[in-house]
Amino acid sequence: MLVDIKNYRIEPGKKVRLSRFDPADEGGVVKREAKARLIELHDDMTRLQKLLYAEGKHSVLVLLQAMDAGGKDSTIRSVFGPVNPQGCKVVSFKAPNGIELAHDFLWRIHQNVPRAGHICVHNRSHYEDILIARVKNLVPPARWKKRYRHINDFEQMLSDEGTTIIKLFLHISKDYQKLRLQRRLDRPDKHWKFNPEDLIERERWDDYQQAYEIAMTRCNAKHAPWYVIPAENRWFRNLLISEVLVRTLKGLRMQYPEPTFDPGSLVVE
Repeated sequence: MLVDIKNYRIEPGKKVRLSRFDPADEGGVVKREAKARLIELHDDMTRLQKLLYAEGKHSVLVLLQAMDAGGKDSTIRSVFGPVNPQGCKVVSFKAPNGIELAHDFLWRIHQNVPRAGHICVHNRSHYEDILIARVKNLVPPARWKKRYRHINDFEQMLSDEGTTIIKLFLHISKDYQKLRLQRRLDRPDKHWKFNPEDLIERERWDDYQQAYEIAMTRCNAKHAPWYVIPAENRWFRNLLISEVLVRTLKGLRMQYPEPTFDPGSLVVE
């Protein structure tokens, strides 16, 4: 292991200050060595996902959160590209539609948690409902303030039922966001990714940073830890996330199920 994932995991009960994390951190890792290690990690992920699917006892839920232009889409492509799509699902949560708004805020989330043997990646998540709701005053404070407890109870229930939760915050600076958003304006093939409202949201940068810090402080547990992932150097981001995933999967101590028959007594003619 080239990088110690503990340096990026938020310990339960610890107050989060994003300013203490360098979004351009490379963890003292040499890029060339990181690329070689990433190949090994992709092999490990392929093997462990196969074992996860075969055993059918555990499921893994990965939450990806970031500021606009934080690299969620490219993370999914780069990190989860090697895994078998039969056992891995990606769900993107955008602004809730009318039917979703008519239900509780966790309704659409619960419909998209992974079943046993599967991995599910949430591109944005239920945390949007204590981030955007807080910053943009979408619901009364008395309502969104209760959601921290609701989220903790929800994640505890998932964990009790066999779901391992990994929460990743892709950390970038405001200057880096500016570069990425400008790139979307400068390149015709990126125009589709640009939303003029992103500029309005950018003005709320400090408010969102504070909202993230509070959410990661109040909703962080051993069974559902937050990791702050330096995301400005994509090669290091991919390495670190892959290390987190592989270490987590290995920690499940999975085994292939024993056959219900005697393989040695059978012959295929």
